Amino acid sequence: MPVQPRRRASLGISFRPLQAEAFGLDPDDALRELLTFPFETVRLAAYWDRIETAPDKYDFAALDRQVEAAEDAGKRIILCAGAVKTFGYPEFFVPPHHLPTPLPEGVLITPQTHGALLDAACAFLSTVVARYRGRPAVTTWQVEHEATDPLGMEHSWRLSQEFVAAEVAAVRAADPSRPVLLNGFLPMSAAVAAQQWWRTRDQGDSLVVAEQLADVIGLDVYPRHAVLALGRRSVYLDGSRSPWQTWRPARIARRCRAGGRRLLVAEGQAEPWEAVTVPPSPEAGAMSSCPPERLITNYNVCLRQADRLGVALDDYLFWGAEYWLLRDRHGDSRYLSAFARVLTTS
Repeated sequence: MPVQPRRRASLGISFRPLQAEAFGLDPDDALRELLTFPFETVRLAAYWDRIETAPDKYDFAALDRQVEAAEDAGKRIILCAGAVKTFGYPEFFVPPHHLPTPLPEGVLITPQTHGALLDAACAFLSTVVARYRGRPAVTTWQVEHEATDPLGMEHSWRLSQEFVAAEVAAVRAADPSRPVLLNGFLPMSAAVAAQQWWRTRDQGDSLVVAEQLADVIGLDVYPRHAVLALGRRSVYLDGSRSPWQTWRPARIARRCRAGGRRLLVAEGQAEPWEAVTVPPSPEAGAMSSCPPERLITNYNVCLRQADRLGVALDDYLFWGAEYWLLRDRHGDSRYLSAFARVLTTS
């Protein structure tokens, strides 16, 4: 399979220490191994409840080690500062002392309804930015994760645009020199797009909000995923050939050009998305939602589409690097080999 030229896009990965732990990997060792590959950008995250372990008590040791490892490897860092949502399951990381009762379902979380949470979130964001703004390797701050979308299918509450705008303002006040990234899930089929529109119809989804608040817009691209497991079989939704995957990116690209915003792929699917939270690692074969060859196929589709739209991607970040290590431990090096092939031939 040919590999599409990257043009000016930097290639990289997102690193999820909690996912590494779920796979039985040591997060520090896993990151060090991944950083030996010749990519340019790594996306790291500040997990609020892991860092602020008690009121006004912060433990940055794990994130410090990750930042230092990335710096030593000569990588650029996109740092997701949170606060309420951050990439990697369960995507919700508010410390219990800042949220005595669960967020109510079916409503927008606004500065008026949850002012104390917003104040705490902005304080945490400011603390994270102040700690790492002196590190030249940090190039971009990400605020929230899929900021105004519902939290998967488990929850129906959503952050309001006003809430996220206040967080963005806090980050810019703490560091006016770096751009702010907001990412959003890109529906790849009409069925998913219709569901996304219905659930976010009052203020728009995360990509709509990103077009208004962000300096950099990140697309989360998952062409194929399981929607239902039936015993040992799964039902998949495949949007890789859907016209929808052309129409929405074209609209976003036009608006990026008009508004002077930059565009990147924050999450390019490179691990299975099955009907469970931890992707299975079968002894033989590969999960159908993303076998190794789809790592390259999904990358190729995004880069070809960027060429057709006349838009230059800043970065393409592969999603699933911890899974590749798990598969390698189980004797299947094809994911790591596919990644290495893109890096060396694009």
